[in-house]
Amino acid sequence: MSASVNSYQKPQNEARALWFEAPRLARLRVQLLPAPGPDEALVATSWSAISRGTERLVLEGRVPATEHARMRAPFQEGDFPFPVKYGYCAAGVVEAGPADWIGRTVFCLHPHQDRFVAPLSALRAIPPATPLRRATLGANMETALNALWDAGAGPGDRIVVVGAGVLGLLIAFLAARLPGAEVVVVDKDEARGPVCSDLGVMFRSARDLSLGTSEADIVFHASATAAGLALAIACGGLEAKIVETSWHGAGDTPVPLGGAFHAKRLQLISSQVGHVAASRRARWTYARRLDKALELLGDERLDALIGEEVAFSDAAQELPRLLAADAPGLATVIRYPSSR
Repeated sequence: MSASVNSYQKPQNEARALWFEAPRLARLRVQLLPAPGPDEALVATSWSAISRGTERLVLEGRVPATEHARMRAPFQEGDFPFPVKYGYCAAGVVEAGPADWIGRTVFCLHPHQDRFVAPLSALRAIPPATPLRRATLGANMETALNALWDAGAGPGDRIVVVGAGVLGLLIAFLAARLPGAEVVVVDKDEARGPVCSDLGVMFRSARDLSLGTSEADIVFHASATAAGLALAIACGGLEAKIVETSWHGAGDTPVPLGGAFHAKRLQLISSQVGHVAASRRARWTYARRLDKALELLGDERLDALIGEEVAFSDAAQELPRLLAADAPGLATVIRYPSSR
């Protein structure tokens, strides 16, 4: 007698993955998994995070043709613009592989997929103090850490962060740990104020800037908007460094280089996580940087950065809403059947 639907068990070599199929269209695909080799492991995903800025551009088909190769995720399948399996924020538990790996909780730069096989070298152990759900912010924290290194921020600096999204808040969280640093987060959404307060940083509305934010030593821009970049430049003091952490995607972004930009001798630099910051590159590997990022996520206050949860089975239909330009909230995580 054949098994009923309720008693059906998914084959050990079967997985479901989220694919970006066309502009603002996604669906789940079933695919077969290879058996893990001697230096590989099978991971059951518990949670994955949606990287709102980057994945919005991917879902809208706005990855510039010149960046198709550079913007490939480590375990991406397919090619830009579509169809493509994308994502890089997965946390789960090792189900099969070397005996001493089974049961470990790990983070991997893997697309949204309920089970996957990956090399052991690509799996990073999640510290006991960091829950799997929060560990999905690992890639964001890694980007924030790299940005702080690129900026060269130090104790006592007056630091402004324009854009209170997940990346901006993580940068502010790290900057606030510098002794004597004065950290101000600027955003047009005043609902971000309480989150900033919980993280130990000041908040100012982009509509009502107070005195002081125009003389910053370091300014981080993380809003991915032209208006935000203009505001970041306006906040810089004499010879200040403006660190652009946003990825704007296809299209032109105006940069206001008139006004006081030259008179103040401002430095406008980019920070991108694809390379370890030059100031650390001689000593830090990608693995060491990611391990540190996962450790830094041990602070329970960072749970405030995770808002909505969606079930993996609903992810394809919910993705256009979650990645809409006016979507509320901060990070969204995908919950898998094996979540813990």
